Amino acid sequence: MEKIYETILYPWILIALISFISLLKINAPYGKFFNKNFGISLPYKLGWFIQEIISPLSLVIFYFSNTNNSNNKIVYFFLLIWISHYIYRSIIFPLRMGNNTSRIPIFVILSAITFNTINGFTNGYYLGITNYSTRYYLEYNFIIGLAFVIIGFYINFKADNTLIALKAKNKGYLIPKGNMYNYISCPNYFGEMIEWLGFSIMTLSLPALVFFIWTVANLFPRALATHNWYRKEFSEYPENRKAIIPYII
Repeated sequence: MEKIYETILYPWILIALISFISLLKINAPYGKFFNKNFGISLPYKLGWFIQEIISPLSLVIFYFSNTNNSNNKIVYFFLLIWISHYIYRSIIFPLRMGNNTSRIPIFVILSAITFNTINGFTNGYYLGITNYSTRYYLEYNFIIGLAFVIIGFYINFKADNTLIALKAKNKGYLIPKGNMYNYISCPNYFGEMIEWLGFSIMTLSLPALVFFIWTVANLFPRALATHNWYRKEFSEYPENRKAIIPYII
């Protein structure tokens, strides 16, 4: 397993860059960009649960398969952050969406399962073999990274609240407003990027940094596509609103 871990990390970064370039040209076919030409699909909430729950399962399995520090409370805290995030993304968030009738292609689900399995493996394996000092929580990077994680999750959660409230009106797509939506079209993606940047700072882990790179590779192009979609669909869309980074892009 160590050989697989050492072999996969750097090619995994290259694949992320290829994915980034591809997604700038082709929108992942789910949500507002759903395309039935991508084959068989499942109900969105079911498909989302299946693909997202793989991440915490993979992380825990590979962590406990290789752990040399089972009593390291710092590592348990890192595991808790990861698992809490994905419990929200895979279970709580879909349940909060109410009656969502959209669908997601099995192709997308299988792609996400592959990513989440590899991502869970690299991060779980790393945390299983890495020893952090018992006072690591006093390190500057831990404190700064934790602040990023909390801020990122808060931004993401508030953005979800706004979108869920709009969907509850059953009037189709509407322009989201308020909070970070006053500045960018996709604060949910912006928040998630900040969250995983914070996690990589906390852990000082190459696999976590690679995860952050993958997060940007997936969400940055989708934010640009979503921003352009809103501008085409709504003539009154705020002109000063950026796509993903306030005042910049």
